[in-house]
Amino acid sequence: MAQAGVFLEHDQFNCSICLDVLKDPVTIPCGHSYCKGCIKGYWDQDDYLGIYGCPQCRQSFAPRPLLGRNTMLADVVEKLKNTGLHAGPTASDPTQAEPGDVECDVCSGTKNKAFKSCLVCLASYCETHLQPHYESPAFQKHRLVSPSKKIQEQLCSHHEKLLEVFCRTDQQCICYLCLTDEHKGHDTVLATAEMNEKKNALAEMQRISKQRIQEREKELADLREATQMLTLSAQTALEESERIFTELVCSIERRRAEVTELIQGQERAAVSQAEALLQQLEQEITELKKRHAELGELSQTEDHIAFLQNCRSLCTQPVPVDLPNITSDPNFGSMMTALTEFQALLEDVYQGGFVNISEKVNHVTIIESTKPKTDSESITASAPDFGQAVQSPFAISVPTISVFPFSSFGKYQEKLLLYTFKKVSKNMGQCSVSIFFFIFCIDFLQMFYLYFEMHCVVF
Repeated sequence: MAQAGVFLEHDQFNCSICLDVLKDPVTIPCGHSYCKGCIKGYWDQDDYLGIYGCPQCRQSFAPRPLLGRNTMLADVVEKLKNTGLHAGPTASDPTQAEPGDVECDVCSGTKNKAFKSCLVCLASYCETHLQPHYESPAFQKHRLVSPSKKIQEQLCSHHEKLLEVFCRTDQQCICYLCLTDEHKGHDTVLATAEMNEKKNALAEMQRISKQRIQEREKELADLREATQMLTLSAQTALEESERIFTELVCSIERRRAEVTELIQGQERAAVSQAEALLQQLEQEITELKKRHAELGELSQTEDHIAFLQNCRSLCTQPVPVDLPNITSDPNFGSMMTALTEFQALLEDVYQGGFVNISEKVNHVTIIESTKPKTDSESITASAPDFGQAVQSPFAISVPTISVFPFSSFGKYQEKLLLYTFKKVSKNMGQCSVSIFFFIFCIDFLQMFYLYFEMHCVVF
């Protein structure tokens, strides 16, 4: 409790101008005490008026009172300082100026935050020191503005007068004296009028800027949505493409296995037929050799009776068996040639299809190079998809078009069918292989065409 009482007494020894403990205290005629430097500075700024007032009670004095040191109060303050207890403003005092704040030009010691700046006095004041501008008639015509550290910039550099006129010719602020010399005859208006006009123009610019921001935000949202939908559509196309091409590869693998089995079956049948004929020939050769040996023995016999008895059976020639023609160079060369030609034709089909696919895929874009849109143009957009046309703020366009038209595909189909029929009619002896390729062509082309028919709405 005693400590609290000391703090209460300390408040009585604070200067109401600097809000700190009195330094070199003086007492003015009304009885209030201040730091000598604080009250002197406060009166100096009003010295040209000849009126000197108390910042607390507002009592005025004329002439200017003499400032005498209050010795008793100075001794009390000195003893108070020796106790080590100070009742000055704390760091949390909201009226105390902090780094970066505009300080009061009148406060001495601890500076308070400036509340207003006077363009006539060219000084900044806290709320306490600003009171004379509100109460004294001599200050009522002074122009108060928000606190600023650049008050000097409000003065004309040539005449040290307040800048109150705007020269439209030179686009700069001037004072009234400038109108009589270097800016004489120029297009000038009051700075306040020019500011109001420019504020109106600024408001219009803000309106346009806000409108553009809203348009761009909508375009941004549309673009993000378009990008997301394009990514989803591309993923779907990739999955479908992977599935179809996997089926095509599997189909080719199956046909390859069938061709392998066909060749091997043909080989087994031909070899089996040849082995049967080979066995027949070997048996016939054995019999002929045996007969030849018997004929040799018969020709050497001296027994005329035995010779005549065996001659009839041995001299009778056996009926020769007709043998099939044997190919001089049996091979699958013609079939391999057919495969090579078929491969070339398929590569033509693949190449033609790939070119069409590439062209259509390259048409899928989000941003196209088009003429810039005006602010008045309406903005329409929808999610980009590989299968639908899209209009957006950036002229997103994805045309719906078939990747592999039937007309272009038909020429490859016709070419392959004619090729297969030609092979069938050329060599009926290899009819099984040719017919197989004919069926393979039709089957493969149907699958190939089905793939592009399914994907013509995707790209």
